[in-house]
Amino acid sequence: MKGFLPSASGLVALVAPLAALAAPLTIKEQGSFFVGGESKTVAAPALGPIPAQSGEITVNQMYVQYQIPMRGAEHLPVVMVHGCCLSSKTWETTPDGRMGWSEYFVRKQRPVYLADQVSRARSGFDPTAFSDVRSGKSTPDKMPAILSATHQIAWTVFRFGPKFGEAFPDEQFPIAAIDELYKQMIPDLNSTLPRDNNPTWKQMAALAVKLDGAILMGHSESGFFPEQAALIDPKGIRGIVSIEMPCETTLASTQIETLAQIPTLVVFGDHLGDVTGGPVSWRQSFETCNTFVEQLKKADGDAQMMHLPALGIKGNSHMLMQDRNSDEVADLVIAWIDAHVERKAGH
Repeated sequence: MKGFLPSASGLVALVAPLAALAAPLTIKEQGSFFVGGESKTVAAPALGPIPAQSGEITVNQMYVQYQIPMRGAEHLPVVMVHGCCLSSKTWETTPDGRMGWSEYFVRKQRPVYLADQVSRARSGFDPTAFSDVRSGKSTPDKMPAILSATHQIAWTVFRFGPKFGEAFPDEQFPIAAIDELYKQMIPDLNSTLPRDNNPTWKQMAALAVKLDGAILMGHSESGFFPEQAALIDPKGIRGIVSIEMPCETTLASTQIETLAQIPTLVVFGDHLGDVTGGPVSWRQSFETCNTFVEQLKKADGDAQMMHLPALGIKGNSHMLMQDRNSDEVADLVIAWIDAHVERKAGH
């Protein structure tokens, strides 16, 4: 067995990173704030002891919480934005209790900013349409829909298995902890937002400017949000990481030229064509994103498709940041950031 033992230098290289991850978490700063938001005049109906009133409310603000590690100044901040029916909990402790990407990136000395999409979780939502129906100002058919994904939909859309209750043999998601994922799934009120101008895009662009440069990371519903933010204001966006989403392939040449100035990584997991009949075709999404990556490359952009099975990494679900090999995937993303974004930015 002597030939299988690592050298002393190899042991140091292996143990040092593991020790750093097991050590107490030390940070320089943490906190939270809101980005954007505007006042809106409303006429609120009476509700219990609260009389009818007119006044202003703030809407379209985006909540952000952050942690900055001790050596955070050495690296660009990473902004992580969640997908449909979820919140920034996506990036925190995994359903089976392991370290989530937010902590993992911080332990890798990356400042991390977690955002709740406008209309979700701590960002709140605009209640006007619901109040108007209650007061009779609007009819019930004008009330926005509230999307709540069921356990059954999540199982197949997130690609845990070919049908509800049946997991893929090589599935990386911690199926035994599935109930903890279901608890993370919350009502989605995006139907209260403008269809073609989601305020989260604007707030993400503004956050990148506020941070004096940042890497925007989106997942699923928000996977193409970093690109949309860049089309609004690219000056603070140093890099883009888009995880498992449909890509827009009908952009104008000027839009492609804008996006080609920003290093872009697109990430997809496994079993893309192994779930059929659901509301999402991941195989089609993968194909549109391959087309998008090629469009950026033809415009001299630095763009890469990271398809994990092509790298020999099998079984990853749609929730790859929560999968059992989430640290391995995070390391691939960090390595790409170091090589393609921070090197360009001079870090």
